[in-house]
Amino acid sequence: MTSTLPTKVSFKTQMLQAREDAIIQTASRLLAEKGFEAMTVDEVAASVGIAKASLYKHFSSKEDLAAAAMVRVMQRAQTYLRDLPPQAPMDQLRTVARWTLELKLRGEMPSLPSQNSTLRAKLVADPVYMDGLIDVSDRLGAWIEAAQAKGLINPALPAIAVLYTLYARACDPVLEFLRMGGQHDDAQIIDMVMSSCFEGLGAR
Repeated sequence: MTSTLPTKVSFKTQMLQAREDAIIQTASRLLAEKGFEAMTVDEVAASVGIAKASLYKHFSSKEDLAAAAMVRVMQRAQTYLRDLPPQAPMDQLRTVARWTLELKLRGEMPSLPSQNSTLRAKLVADPVYMDGLIDVSDRLGAWIEAAQAKGLINPALPAIAVLYTLYARACDPVLEFLRMGGQHDDAQIIDMVMSSCFEGLGAR
C-alpha cells in the first residue's frame, strides 16, 4: 500500500496567496465603506502596501477585484449556511439575516452597484460565484417556502420577493444612518432592523 505525501507549497506561492488574500480583504472593506464607484485600485494597493503594478499581477481590473471579493463573501455564506445547526425554518431565516446585518456593521459586506453592467457580467460569467448564489438561494428559498406553508410568512408574497428582501439587508443603508445618529448601539440597531424586516411596521 502506497501513501502519497501532501504536495509542499513553495514559499513564493504562499507569499503570493497571502498577498492576494490581503488584497481581497482590503477590497471587501473598502467596498463596504465606500462602494464600488468610489473605490479605486490605487487606494486598494496603497492600503495593502504594494505597488499598483503588483496588484495588477493578481487582478487585471477593478471589476475583477470586486468580483473576487464577492466570490469570497459568497463562499463564506455557503459555509455559514452549511454549518448552521438544525432549527425551524423561520429561525434559520432570522439567524441568517442577523448574521448578515452583523457583517454589514463590521464592514465585512461589500456594497456593489446593481446597475454596473461590466461588473454584473463578470459575476454572471464566474461559475464559482453563480454556483454559490444558486446554492445560497436554494437553501434560503426552501426555508422561505416552509415558513410560508406554516403561515409564518405571508403566503401571498412570491418566495422570490421575500428572498430579495432578505438579500437587500446586506446593503441596507438604515444601519449606517442609525449608527450615525449615535443614539443606539449596534445590538439595538440590529434588533430594530430585524423587527422591521420580520414583523413589519404595524403596531403590535
